[in-house]
Amino acid sequence: MKTFNALIRYMLAGMLILTTSASWSQQTKIQNLRPYDHTGLNMFETPKNDSIPWDGFKFRLGVSTSFQFQNLSHENTMNTDSTAGWPLVDANKDNVDDRKLILITNGFNLAQANLNLDFQVYDGVHVNLVTYLSSRHHQEAWVKGGYVQFDKLTFLNSNGINNLMKYFTIKFGDYEVNYGDQHYRRSDGGNAMYNPFVENLVMDQFTTEIGGELQFKYNNFIIVGAMTGGEIKGDITWNQKMDAVDSTTQDPGLPGYSDAVPINKRAPSIIGKIAYDKQFNDDLRFRLSGSVYTTNSSASNTLFGGDRTGSRYFGVLENTTYSTTGTAFSGRFNPGFSDQVTSFMINPFVKFKGLELFGTAEFANGRQVTEIDKRNASQYAIDVIYRFPANEHFWIAGRYNTVTAQPLLKDPNGVTWKDDNGDIPNVTVNRWAVSAGWYLLDQVMLKAEYVNQEYKDFPNYDIRKDGKFNGFMIEACLGF
Repeated sequence: MKTFNALIRYMLAGMLILTTSASWSQQTKIQNLRPYDHTGLNMFETPKNDSIPWDGFKFRLGVSTSFQFQNLSHENTMNTDSTAGWPLVDANKDNVDDRKLILITNGFNLAQANLNLDFQVYDGVHVNLVTYLSSRHHQEAWVKGGYVQFDKLTFLNSNGINNLMKYFTIKFGDYEVNYGDQHYRRSDGGNAMYNPFVENLVMDQFTTEIGGELQFKYNNFIIVGAMTGGEIKGDITWNQKMDAVDSTTQDPGLPGYSDAVPINKRAPSIIGKIAYDKQFNDDLRFRLSGSVYTTNSSASNTLFGGDRTGSRYFGVLENTTYSTTGTAFSGRFNPGFSDQVTSFMINPFVKFKGLELFGTAEFANGRQVTEIDKRNASQYAIDVIYRFPANEHFWIAGRYNTVTAQPLLKDPNGVTWKDDNGDIPNVTVNRWAVSAGWYLLDQVMLKAEYVNQEYKDFPNYDIRKDGKFNGFMIEACLGF
């Protein structure tokens, strides 16, 4: 009871602080900008029909913050059943089994915050820069990325180009790659205003890369083509790995080097998307998109590990070496594809009055640079949300999410996990969650979630063997 009363006091105090912080003067209007508050909900690619007039250079400063109260418990085979006869898994040589879970209790997670800077530098030209001021994985300030977006090219003084730009959007810089639609609904550091749940999907597809993107919008159709550097940061060097082999070319090594130094060549990522998005009437909207992301070769691709902020579920299914920053992705599953990654995603979205359905079907394969063969991973998720009343400031929601994948796991002797046929077996991670939330203001949101996640078919030497966690989370968010 004391814990519950303390929780209520903290949350009421947090709501008061956030509500007070939300009392600001009218924000500067920027063309073709997705708002960081409730009004940006269910917005995907920014629209072309922008009514904000150009009247000179403008600067907009915004902040997104979030913090969570966590009350989760976890268990696995090591902590629930007898493991007599099992060998000690002790890579750290500290005489503590690596499968032993850390003790966790209820409490507040590290608060996260983003600094949002937007600039209107010319008519139809928008510059964006987001900095993670505080996050689980990087508690110091860390730039997410920045880009320039052209929705008009009036400075070229060409009527022909002006007419073409009614249908095209051009973006280039270091930005969040536009693969799938799920990334428009996920939490991103302090920005959690678009996510009806506390955490993102189990296999979180998100990364930032340097490159360019071209969008074509016409008659409810959207076509996106992009090319990026294929990695989270730029580099010009060859990737030299003592035990790596290029499985496409079987290249034995880099010219001028010993054959003992095989290479893995860098190649760009190609991203494509086709979507149909139509508001049939005031009550019904339908969107269906299909996306592909592929890179032929990469030193360190991070499509499923590019989040520099970390997960919302702190410490779950982690061992006694856990640290908030160093072990930042608790509860997620990364298939470990760093090279030759290809992934497809299909996202249907239906909104009828206050009822929303959003789905994800994803199929991916790839490898690490030290592997010859590719591995597979698939993910399915369905979100059902009901928003009410007319302004949709309240909601209740449910999500089911499942991942099946071939992980690259090694036993205590360093032998890769394989079945009797020499194949890497599949593992499964299942999660269901229910949530309820309230936008106190367009800029202030409070949500609560109950989550249950289970791990299936992991080997005996993995900490996730028969693992599961469950419990409730409460999150408060501010965005403007």
